[in-house]
Amino acid sequence: MRGSFRAASSLLTDSTPSSRDPSTVRGMNPITGIALARIAIGAVALASPDLAGRLFRLDNRANPQLPYMSRMFGSREIVLGAVTLAAKGRTRRKLIAAGIAVDGADAFAGFDAMRSGAVSQSVGIGLTAPAIGAVVAGAIGLATAGD
Repeated sequence: MRGSFRAASSLLTDSTPSSRDPSTVRGMNPITGIALARIAIGAVALASPDLAGRLFRLDNRANPQLPYMSRMFGSREIVLGAVTLAAKGRTRRKLIAAGIAVDGADAFAGFDAMRSGAVSQSVGIGLTAPAIGAVVAGAIGLATAGD
């Protein structure tokens, strides 16, 4: 068990001090972190849309279509995260840019829901802030990614 943990850990981090990249935090490129987060969030939304709704602080009872939308969101996040992890070079840069666009749209959706009163201010901030953070992290990753 410890060997498999060590092997997985070595995929995510680079402990060689001379090869540290300034675009990484504790050895993980922000793009890798975003991609893994997409897969995790997507898996929750796909497998348990009710849980996803509660985590996002949405009203599952008032929105009977929410499980359908959560599963659509979840599948998109899983695929975008997985293909970003698998891609290299120019294709990876294009996928990072697509992720930035998706996260920007998510930030707008959260803000607009708050502005229109569809969600409370605290829920709107909770929906918008992580998406803005992902846009910023994606932009940093894109700026530091090589072809």
